[in-house]
Amino acid sequence: MATIITDDCISCGACEPECPNEAISEGDEYFVINPDLCTECVGFYGNEACQQVCPTEACVPDEDRRESEDTLFARAKALHADKEFGELDAETSRFRNPDAINPIS
Repeated sequence: MATIITDDCISCGACEPECPNEAISEGDEYFVINPDLCTECVGFYGNEACQQVCPTEACVPDEDRRESEDTLFARAKALHADKEFGELDAETSRFRNPDAINPIS
């Protein structure tokens, strides 16, 4: 599932530079995430970087857009065709990280 930013966002901008896919941008009222670019940091981190830095916990899973780890990893590879990706593990996928903020079971 893509991550969304709720109206709890205070537009501090802490999340934007943390996104490895440049999926976060400033919207009209608060920051927004392009769901076609969001990989929930799969392939990069064991937690979603935006959630880690958000002071208001405004970065949350979009329950209306559930996506598998395989789908998110394929998107990461497509977005970063020049990057070599290793195997997914607890450090590169929240699906495998038992300490992730929103682990998937």
